Amino acid sequence: MQDVTLEPWAEGDLGLLRLINSPEMTEHLGGPETEQQLADRHRRYVELPGTGRGRMFTVRLGTDPDGPAAGSIGFWETVWRGEKVYETGWSVLPGFQGRGVAVAAARAVIGAVRAEERHRELHAFPSVGNPASNAICRRAGFTLLDECGFEYPKGTFMRCNDWCLDLTAQG
Repeated sequence: MQDVTLEPWAEGDLGLLRLINSPEMTEHLGGPETEQQLADRHRRYVELPGTGRGRMFTVRLGTDPDGPAAGSIGFWETVWRGEKVYETGWSVLPGFQGRGVAVAAARAVIGAVRAEERHRELHAFPSVGNPASNAICRRAGFTLLDECGFEYPKGTFMRCNDWCLDLTAQG
């Protein structure tokens, strides 16, 4: 398993967000966003910790906070089926895929979410057509609940798997 470090999302991470915005990287997420949408997303990521509703991180290889940026991961508060829960999502750049980076980052973010001690559940909603992200959920310890309809981005509906992790269980 690849060692990773999660660094809080910062002003200088807009370039990483642009790399993540490629057609290849957004295939299961409705496609690339416009430059304005990216700027808005970046601003939300930077400001998220101040809201108390989640955090976004740059995933770096190894234990050096200046190691190469391999992708992003985060968690945010949402309402799912009438309950406040955390949701998580990640992106790992193509050159770093298949090396355990996303699983290591998911496990690290689970630790960060548990430290919040706010909600009982963490959910992930990968597309049913995205075998890699579904495998990451399985390897990170999530339980597959069911297939569901999910709106992402706004106005676009997709079929997803609802993966859940009980944050109160020891893991």
